[in-house]
Amino acid sequence: MTVPDVRGSSPEGPPPSEPIFNLPSVITWLAGILIVVHVVSAVFLSRDAAFELIIAFGFLPARYSADFLPGVALPGGAGADVWTFLTYAFLHGGWAHLFVNVLWMAVFGSAVARRLGTVRFLVLSALCAVSGAALHLALHFGEQVPMIGASAAISGQMAAATRFVFQDGGPLGTFRRADAAAYLVPAKGVIDSLANPRVAMFLTVWFGINLVFGLISTPFGGASGSVAWEAHIGGFVAGFALFSLFDPVPRRGQ
Repeated sequence: MTVPDVRGSSPEGPPPSEPIFNLPSVITWLAGILIVVHVVSAVFLSRDAAFELIIAFGFLPARYSADFLPGVALPGGAGADVWTFLTYAFLHGGWAHLFVNVLWMAVFGSAVARRLGTVRFLVLSALCAVSGAALHLALHFGEQVPMIGASAAISGQMAAATRFVFQDGGPLGTFRRADAAAYLVPAKGVIDSLANPRVAMFLTVWFGINLVFGLISTPFGGASGSVAWEAHIGGFVAGFALFSLFDPVPRRGQ
């Protein structure tokens, strides 16, 4: 997730006749929405209009500080205090930023969408986006730089996927399947999942990469801002912890 330089389904799964490499329709639609929003912002809006769009729908921690421009009404008004916890995920700082997020959503989000179905998938993704914004707010309260990007939601999708894709019989398990049933293997609980060496390795690498981004504060994807790695972590933890609440597949032993 990059900040722009404005400071500068069911348990049964898909029908057997559906090719497993096809993207679930919810992923296709979400990718299309993200692309359309970015095209409108980057191509059709003036610089000032694009900036106002980011302030109205991006996540701005300064909104919640009484010391920030007292008496000045920000675009979006009081409603933006609420909706920006989610709408920031539909904006991106550049084409590379957008491409990377769509790519990871296609890879990990597709697995989660096949397992959870459209409604559960969308609710879980939204909660991960909100959790990412909440952690970002806690650590950057009053900051005047807006945060944008779908990375917190997609980080949550990655985390949710780790709860089942590495299980035996899952698409990335030691003994794996390549059909629709691979996405419906029973998941283990949080503690047992962490005991899986593949899951532990994935989490170690993922958190390591994000901590490196945080330490070096490197702009990403051609955008002139820094990586909002705290929001990634907030979304990831939410996806990993909340997955069981949305999983329609009974756990092992149930």
